[in-house]
Amino acid sequence: MATTGTSTGILPPEHWATQKPAYDKDATDCDSVDESTASLTSSIYKYRTIHGRTYHAERGDAQYWASNDQRQGESLDINHHCCTLALGGKLHMAPLSKDIKNALDVGTGTGIWAIDFADQYTKATVTGTDITPIQPTFVPPNVKFEIEDCNTEWTFACNHFDFVHMRWMIGSIVDWDKLFVRAYAHIKPGGWLETYEMSAIIESDNGTVSDESALGQWGKIFIEGGRKLGVSFEVVQNDLQRKAMKAAGFVDIQVKDIKMPIGGWPKNKDLKEQGLFARAVLEQDPEGYILFMTGTLGWSREQVLTYVARIHKEVRSGKHHAYYRQRVVWGQKPGVSGS
Repeated sequence: MATTGTSTGILPPEHWATQKPAYDKDATDCDSVDESTASLTSSIYKYRTIHGRTYHAERGDAQYWASNDQRQGESLDINHHCCTLALGGKLHMAPLSKDIKNALDVGTGTGIWAIDFADQYTKATVTGTDITPIQPTFVPPNVKFEIEDCNTEWTFACNHFDFVHMRWMIGSIVDWDKLFVRAYAHIKPGGWLETYEMSAIIESDNGTVSDESALGQWGKIFIEGGRKLGVSFEVVQNDLQRKAMKAAGFVDIQVKDIKMPIGGWPKNKDLKEQGLFARAVLEQDPEGYILFMTGTLGWSREQVLTYVARIHKEVRSGKHHAYYRQRVVWGQKPGVSGS
């Protein structure tokens, strides 16, 4: 058991180092917009900076805990490949028609899923939305990106999309029930919603990930930080996807559970490949994932760096048979599509 007095089992920050918090909370204008050609307001490009890493500036409910800079984007792109491997090379599990007309990728991030989907469904118009404009400019002709906060009312027409996809929205959704009610309203009768989420908790089946290890503390940090922010990092554990989808009115709901290894320890060839990519995701930018959350808990820069070094050491050692859980849930809006 962790040697801490908290109910969550999270180790105190001084376990990693002993310096006081020193965060730069000033927002920086990282880009400029030509008002004659862009419909976005300049405030969209105002990011906050934490120890040299940029994050989406908090405006209303629009916030995200991971960095939005290039280093984090590269990690997200690796993760896209990792998630695709976990689905057997597929981009989705919902049984879609080849001639769908409109698809929406909520929380599109770097836009890589939307671009790949558009390449596969060339007759469809694919829209990717996010709160931060980090998507590429040169994309397939059937892809477009828009700035939108999914926690507020959506700006699309009702009964418009054949497919709404969202992935790794954990820690950014204020109310999962409201989110899926909005999705339901904007999906055509007969259309599909798919949600792909992960657990923040890193575990093992053979005891090689202890509560006191850096890997064992990872999920506890996110869960406790999420509570302070008013968002949940226990989406998979609490079955929020399926419950919210059912409450919104979707039918034929199906679930796929995945255990994603971290590292090359699995004997199975496919799982080993997934594990190596999952390790690459984490090693690419552990700081970009953890920095904001540790900031909510009062960690200093030195404490974060010490913890990140421990993460690298444990992941590279090969001694920890670590994995985290993922869950894909998809369901259909009742009725017959008119498309």
